[in-house]
Amino acid sequence: MKFFHISDLHIGLNLLNRDLYDDQKFMLDKIINLAEKHQPNAIIMAGDIYDRSNPSAKANSLFDSFINGLKKVANGAYIFIISGNHDSAERLNLYRNILSRERLFLVGKPPMKEDEFIEKVTLKDEYGNVNFYLLPFVKPAMVKNIFEDEKLTYNDAVRKLILRENIDKNERNIIASHQFYLPVGKNAEEVERADEEIVTVGNIDEVKADVLYDFDYAALGHLHRGGTVGKDYVRYAGTPMQCSVSEVGQEKGILCVDIKEKGNINIEKIVINPLRKIRKLEGTLENILENPSEDYVNITISEDELNTDAMDRIRAAFPYLLKVIRKEQNLEDKKNFEIVNDKNEMDLIKDFLGEIDENEEKILNEILNNL
Repeated sequence: MKFFHISDLHIGLNLLNRDLYDDQKFMLDKIINLAEKHQPNAIIMAGDIYDRSNPSAKANSLFDSFINGLKKVANGAYIFIISGNHDSAERLNLYRNILSRERLFLVGKPPMKEDEFIEKVTLKDEYGNVNFYLLPFVKPAMVKNIFEDEKLTYNDAVRKLILRENIDKNERNIIASHQFYLPVGKNAEEVERADEEIVTVGNIDEVKADVLYDFDYAALGHLHRGGTVGKDYVRYAGTPMQCSVSEVGQEKGILCVDIKEKGNINIEKIVINPLRKIRKLEGTLENILENPSEDYVNITISEDELNTDAMDRIRAAFPYLLKVIRKEQNLEDKKNFEIVNDKNEMDLIKDFLGEIDENEEKILNEILNNL
């Protein structure tokens, strides 16, 4: 059973002042070409399909074109799509039952009632059943009607949903999920995050990844860098193209997973070369102008002043310029960021509200842990 693991397309994304439509279309066309070449039996898209919950008509049209392209070239492939924290759960859940008849499973909402369970789709090959569990982004409030009278954390909510499933461990089981998973014993602060990722106050959305270890593969979405989470078969695919300046230098792509009999799995990363890379440049004006480029560039320049003539020369050399900052300004911004970043969430709230009493602090902590 061969399947693609894709995540965090963020269709409709703008990079600072730049519309990435052409770049995203280029990337999606590359994925269609890969589907034609590899002929996967299934394609998993692990959340954050769109960059915002109310995508533009242009973004919707691009996604529609992408799905049509996949359906044309990947003969008979099942397409599994779950919502991420950037998506509208209601929007992706629309026409869920009708589309499933066309082997297209859009699962926007997790189980929200006691008689509902994680969407499960079973495919078969020469080795038997392969069960795909499709779990979209979960907030504790979404599942409060299932686990009544419990103050759930994100970790509780996801763990309880998975553990109530009757999973046959003798068969091969795949889960698609979009959460902030951490290996047991690792702190959230140790995980490198991208600028475009939504980071919760105090990292209250973290989920311990050991709840995934009984699956044969976990296809995760949320973290843009990609990588494993405690086990080789528990993986973030990462974004298929750079989405922010913080992702400079990262090699992007998708994962192609081939699972044969239970315990025999091969995972290959397929790199996708982008239409344009995102780059950081630093130096004097003359040094920077020596190497013009049509990539997206973020320039830090050492000159004290940047006059109109200098900016005109920079724009001519770098038609996809993102921004230009002076080195001194960059250092000051970094210093201010470190001062703020060194404080915990309650300190920041106190800075904003002023002094609060013990009872108010208790209420605020409960709110933070149940967002």
